[in-house]
Amino acid sequence: MMDRANQTVVREYILLGLSEHHNLEMVLFVLCMGIYCVNVMGNSLLIVLNMLDPRLHNPMYFFLSNLSLMDILGTSSFVPLMLVNFLEAQKTISFPGCALQTYLTLALGSTECLLLAMMAYDRYVAICQPLRYPELLSGQMCVRMALLSWGIGFTNSLLHSILAWHLPFCGHNVINHFFCEILAVIKLACGDVSLNALALMVAATVLTLAPFLLIFLSYIFILAAILRLPSAVGQCKAFSTCSAHLTVVVIFYGTISFMYFKPKAKDPDLDKIIALFYGVVTPSLNPIIYSLRNTEVKAAAVALLGGDGLSRKMSHFYCCTPSLSG
Repeated sequence: MMDRANQTVVREYILLGLSEHHNLEMVLFVLCMGIYCVNVMGNSLLIVLNMLDPRLHNPMYFFLSNLSLMDILGTSSFVPLMLVNFLEAQKTISFPGCALQTYLTLALGSTECLLLAMMAYDRYVAICQPLRYPELLSGQMCVRMALLSWGIGFTNSLLHSILAWHLPFCGHNVINHFFCEILAVIKLACGDVSLNALALMVAATVLTLAPFLLIFLSYIFILAAILRLPSAVGQCKAFSTCSAHLTVVVIFYGTISFMYFKPKAKDPDLDKIIALFYGVVTPSLNPIIYSLRNTEVKAAAVALLGGDGLSRKMSHFYCCTPSLSG
């Protein structure tokens, strides 16, 4: 086993990004800046609408607020520094900054899988067991489900971060990526990473495939319930309540599948760009999807932006305690 006393202490990491393609980095800077602003403003607006509009005080929009918050935090964990590095010749990040970035990106990615599963369960209960909806998805139950998702995601990331940062790195500090990502960090280790690989594989199975199976089963039951409805109008109305969530799930798992199961590109820079747009573009789509496909969100946005509607909603928000089970 390597003597840790002889290891070089790494105080900062160099992020290669696309250092050899400065003009392309300038294009990515403009695109990522615009997309990041859309992400923060769109998801923040959804959170504000969910807090202030009584029509959105129900479990579906409560989980959507959690998803929006997660999207803001997820992109904010790496995009601002990445934008700065696009403009710098030497792209660096401190050791604590890299450790925090690794922890947050993994934690929030795991949490998103679980939140999407919780939202699928919400749609299942609403359509398949509507009479028990207030009982099965009470305000307290929704809070517990959200806390469970966040808790599992962050605990899982803490385990992998501890395993990763206890590896011997022998002074290697060049990360061939735009930001500190767990797999890119592990590649720098000069010791045995078999335990890390096993832990990541188990976590990917439990926290990615298991939620996907739960979502898949939920929609099988939902589809069966919709097809049993007597009228086509009722079927369309029932399906419309699921369409936004289903679109988000397809985009999320579709991009993950493309990322990890596509043939490896001959140019490694292409893989980095694909990973970059997966991390930056996907979170910005959620508010767009829910705004375009949900009449309640559109109505709430119009009411909020319609003059004195904001002051009335602020008064309602501070004076009343809304129930999630509405």
